[in-house]
Amino acid sequence: MSFLYNIFISIFNGILPLMGWWTPKLKLFVNGRKDSFKILKAEIIAEDRILWFHCASLGEYEQGVPVMEALKKKYPDHKLLVTFFSPSGYEAKKNSTLADLIVYLPMDTKANAKRFVELVHPELAVFVKYEFWPNYLKVLEATHIPAVFISASFREDQAFFKWYGGFMRKALKTIDHFFVQDAISKSLIEKQGFDNVTLSGDTRFDRVSHQIEMDNHVDFISEFIDDRLCVVFGSSWPEDEEIFINFINHASEEVCFIIAPHEFKSGNMSALQQKIKKRTVLYSEKDEKDLKEYEVFIMNTIGYLSRVYSYGDIAYVGGAMGTGGLHNILEPATFGIPIIIGKNFEKFREAKQLQKLAGLFSVSSSEEFSQVISKLVGDKKFREKTGMIAGHFINSNTGATAIITEYLDKKIEKVSK
Repeated sequence: MSFLYNIFISIFNGILPLMGWWTPKLKLFVNGRKDSFKILKAEIIAEDRILWFHCASLGEYEQGVPVMEALKKKYPDHKLLVTFFSPSGYEAKKNSTLADLIVYLPMDTKANAKRFVELVHPELAVFVKYEFWPNYLKVLEATHIPAVFISASFREDQAFFKWYGGFMRKALKTIDHFFVQDAISKSLIEKQGFDNVTLSGDTRFDRVSHQIEMDNHVDFISEFIDDRLCVVFGSSWPEDEEIFINFINHASEEVCFIIAPHEFKSGNMSALQQKIKKRTVLYSEKDEKDLKEYEVFIMNTIGYLSRVYSYGDIAYVGGAMGTGGLHNILEPATFGIPIIIGKNFEKFREAKQLQKLAGLFSVSSSEEFSQVISKLVGDKKFREKTGMIAGHFINSNTGATAIITEYLDKKIEKVSK
């Protein structure tokens, strides 16, 4: 299997330049990797002490942030390197000031892995949640560089636990320690004979819990809401919009709505506005309007959603009505507000947990959505009780960062000696 894997990766790496012609995202994937080694060679010198974090995409980056921040604070003389596999992660965070250096991870060929580790010479390699790259892990093991997985999540349907997964299970043996999100993950990997596993929880809870301590005030949002009950639709897709537009169009004027679409191309915004019968204003128009005169505010911009949730009385989190994947429910939950989502969330552990606790509701149609939100809007006690459950869910699951950083500190201090 190792032989076949390396043939596949080599072929895939060779045809990547051709694949870049097909879609803009693939083009970013290909072109972004062209300069990775050049950047590393220019920015890293032999004397640098590097802490390397690898994140598949944006979600994994957000999970890694609390640990990165903790290590950056304790080891200011070290350089923090962050690598991404996906353009959606790299493009969103390539200018982040948290890391000293951010690049695409070169494909997992033997040559790339050897060259990368030689250039970077990290004291520690931290992989967030997913992505087990066998050649990188093998080189790290051979050079005695500790590799640690944080916020790891395992499922029975993964290759590690299948009869044909021997090659991938062998790759797992190179890992110094696994910090897993849940008891199921811990049990699955321990059944494979691993005892270097700690149930730490998910660092995302630490990440979002800090948001409530920050200044979340936004002048134009305060002006728009004007003491009305506010429903926030976060990261919505067209499939989500199909189930909530009808309720918006027939809602009381005492309720206002903020919609933050996942994508806000001009054509999408025009289509959304045409479906809404209420008085609607776009973020791009806010400076020219008396915002309190409008009932629907469409955020055709990025960077505000976590703060907008702090103004919400109810949140609908998008992604689960289609196949794109449920977006982050923890951001609104930390502000103690009830959450509604779509129907496809089977792979999202935190959503299933919060639903069992009755702090989250799943709907599959416009009619179900209207029933649930009407109850939340009309019954203040019910709304507050549900929101309190969501807030407690966050508070009771924090602490993963402290568990992980205690272990990483020991590893770094050992290298320092």
